[in-house]
Amino acid sequence: MSARDFTVDVFQNEYLPDGARGVNAIVTVTSAGSAADGMTGPASAAEIIIVDCSLSMATPWKKLIQARQATAAAIDVIRDGTAFAVVAGAGRAWPLYPKRGGLAIADAHTREAAKRSVRRLYPHPNTAIGLWLRLAYELFQTREDTLRHAILLTDGQNVGESSADLAAAIELCTGVFSCDCRGVGTDWDVDELRKIATALLGTVDIVPDPAGLAADFEAMMQASMAKEVADVALRVWTPQHATVRFVKQVAPTVEDLTGRCAQVAPQAGDYPTGAWGTESRDYHLCVDVEPGRAGQEMLAARVSLIFSTASGLQTLGQGLIRAIWTEDEALSTRMSRHVAHYTGQAELAQAIQDGLEARKAGDEDTATARLGRAVALAHGSGNEDTANLLAEVVDVIDPATGTIRLKAKVADADEMALDTRSTKTVRVSE
Repeated sequence: MSARDFTVDVFQNEYLPDGARGVNAIVTVTSAGSAADGMTGPASAAEIIIVDCSLSMATPWKKLIQARQATAAAIDVIRDGTAFAVVAGAGRAWPLYPKRGGLAIADAHTREAAKRSVRRLYPHPNTAIGLWLRLAYELFQTREDTLRHAILLTDGQNVGESSADLAAAIELCTGVFSCDCRGVGTDWDVDELRKIATALLGTVDIVPDPAGLAADFEAMMQASMAKEVADVALRVWTPQHATVRFVKQVAPTVEDLTGRCAQVAPQAGDYPTGAWGTESRDYHLCVDVEPGRAGQEMLAARVSLIFSTASGLQTLGQGLIRAIWTEDEALSTRMSRHVAHYTGQAELAQAIQDGLEARKAGDEDTATARLGRAVALAHGSGNEDTANLLAEVVDVIDPATGTIRLKAKVADADEMALDTRSTKTVRVSE
């Protein structure tokens, strides 16, 4: 079933052997990009750009200069009528534009005024990212815009506050706005920014050379401006005695949504997917059901796209996941191509992260085994981008078998690029 703007397609092998419990399916959600039924156009939007201006941003000075230029490039992309602000962050956070706080409404005049303010961005001591997020939260709370998005740039680690303070700030912001995080250079902590981006349904990436900041900021803002429908949830209903084992986004990136379920009924839960424009995403669902016998058939899960409007909840699309028990081994052992592909992509992401962690800990045997497995998975699935990133960290002897050697010296930027981009996947080839 589909609404005017969204379609939901389910790919699975519904046949299970006698006594089997686990039902797997890939759910592909596609948005045509026009506004959802009942809406007259894109939802109201608000943007905040958070720029690190700690002392390290002035070492070298061109880093801060290029951060200013990148912020100006992002401001230029903000469409007329969008609320926006620029926040400066160091050991504290303060509104750079509008200077007195709140958000301005984008037009030619306010965009130019904001860019003039950005040129006055100078370095200050310390880094406390949680305070930056809290200020963004406060600014977003001054309005009732539906689409709320932030860009956060830093070049250093969060040394100005405790990890508990940062975690509390992330929790405060979760569900309030999305946030794309970028680390410039190699002195920042991938795990810190990944925690922010994961919780706030954004992206994380490295910009090793500050010269690349402007293009990256412009692209992020363009992507945000293309969003039209906010806060769409994936609602999963299961029958009695069935439970959801996991729900994962598996394309364009791997994100485990299982722990983010909001229970809305005894057998139904909502999983956040954030805002949508013209795009397609894939989700892997696994449901445990009561074991059946040959000939039995049941609805294992119903997946719906739920959107909240002023008049109530709207269903944008729906798909059904089935289970049929059979004694026919040819049917029950046939692996869904979509499920097999994305199971491998999720394993690839985990193998990379495990391998890099082992490498940092000095466990060369584990690092070799896990990164070798990642090479084989990347090669087998046609994930060329990840294969190329792996080749910067290991010497590939045989990609098909995953035979590798760890490189004696690896540039920090190459290792961090592999880490931040490890969750990027490729779609199933047609």
